[in-house]
Amino acid sequence: MAFESLSDRLNKAIKNITGQGKLTEANMNDMLKEVRMSLLEADVNYTVVKNFVASVKEKAMGQEVWDSLNPGQMVIKIVRDELQELLGKEDARIHFKKHGMTTVMMVGLQGTGKTTAAAKIAKYCKEKLARRVLLVACDIVRPAAIEQLQTLGKSINIEVFSLGPQVGAVETAKQALAYAKDRQKDLVIFDTAGRLHIDTELMQELSDMKELVQPDDILLTVDAMTGQDIVTVAKEFNEKLSITGLIVTKMDGDARGGGLLSVRSITNVPVLFVSNGEKVDDLEAFHPDRMADRILGMGDIVSLVEQAQDKLDMDVQKETARRMKEGVFTFNDLLAQYNEISKMGSIQNMMKLIPGINKMASAVDDDKVNKDMKKSKAIIQSMTPYERENPKCLKASRKNRIAKGAGVKVMDVNKLIGQLEQMQMMTKMMNGGRMPDMAALQNMQRGGGLPGGSKHSGSKKQKVKKKKKKK
Repeated sequence: MAFESLSDRLNKAIKNITGQGKLTEANMNDMLKEVRMSLLEADVNYTVVKNFVASVKEKAMGQEVWDSLNPGQMVIKIVRDELQELLGKEDARIHFKKHGMTTVMMVGLQGTGKTTAAAKIAKYCKEKLARRVLLVACDIVRPAAIEQLQTLGKSINIEVFSLGPQVGAVETAKQALAYAKDRQKDLVIFDTAGRLHIDTELMQELSDMKELVQPDDILLTVDAMTGQDIVTVAKEFNEKLSITGLIVTKMDGDARGGGLLSVRSITNVPVLFVSNGEKVDDLEAFHPDRMADRILGMGDIVSLVEQAQDKLDMDVQKETARRMKEGVFTFNDLLAQYNEISKMGSIQNMMKLIPGINKMASAVDDDKVNKDMKKSKAIIQSMTPYERENPKCLKASRKNRIAKGAGVKVMDVNKLIGQLEQMQMMTKMMNGGRMPDMAALQNMQRGGGLPGGSKHSGSKKQKVKKKKKKK
């Protein structure tokens, strides 16, 4: 995940100074040296790092910080504010016209995910902003680019305009504008051609299209994995086309993230969206303040809540909450929750947004979690409707049949039953007006309610104690 290494290094540097109790010039310089090294290793531009560190030092050495009760926390705030300054003071958005049709040109080098990004933005604008969107396939250079956009458009139920690879890109754009106007579209997104590198032919074609379309936005797609090349590419496109915003793709990869921190400061072009995966749903609006929090390991609970509202079925959640309130939690409820969790995507990415547990996210193996979830769903789906609602009926013969139906061992069925019992016990405890504490959870594990617990491990000890008392 982008910024992971930077986040760890910055947290270590800041933790050292917050543990000092008193702020001195010596420990401040030690902290800033660590911050400088962490930013440079994250591939942040040298000039940007130099200015960043100088600004933090100037503000941190002020009298207000020295006189504060907790100077360490004041330094954290200063570093966070400076990070946000690098990323952008405020959120950037598409420049929609108040009346009439808004046009957006998608530009970028080949291989940056430009065509997919066009479809993602189209879906975002259609579903969240209630726009009537038309996608236009103007990439007639790359083989199968038109077909790719048509396939993506079909998957999100958005019309794609194309005249085929034989008609020039500018002529396609011209006819698309008339087509969109006739059908009262209020947002037209043009997917343009890319190259492996910037050349005269590419820029001339894009300039001609810009002159014809008069776009409200020219959005450059950049790959987070390219590091400092983001800045170079953005500068060249900006000089020739005056781009208005960036779409950063592959943020879910192992990019160091330094290019993203550098590009706004050097080009003054804001980031509008970031893409965290290959699916058309894997796009989120870029919020500089929230990204600064993530980099400093503070999580981003607001974004997590927004994702949940967008992706989860609220009716399912209300029904599960109602049943739990009544003390009911069966395999049907567990299956419903598995299906809802799957909609949210990566468990690791979700954990990174939650303050307090975000540091444990790296220990989570998404592939293993998904594999275990599929296995659990297969077990539940091998049960009869009666068995799902009445788990207590599951005796040896039923367990054997369910295990064979799911292609698993009886041990796996028992493990899932234990997980359900855990959820049922927690539901009862919460309905009793209290949250389960660690002691209660340990007792549950000894009683077999938690995975890994034995249903008989505690009972033998109790029998031995009773015999001793009788003697």
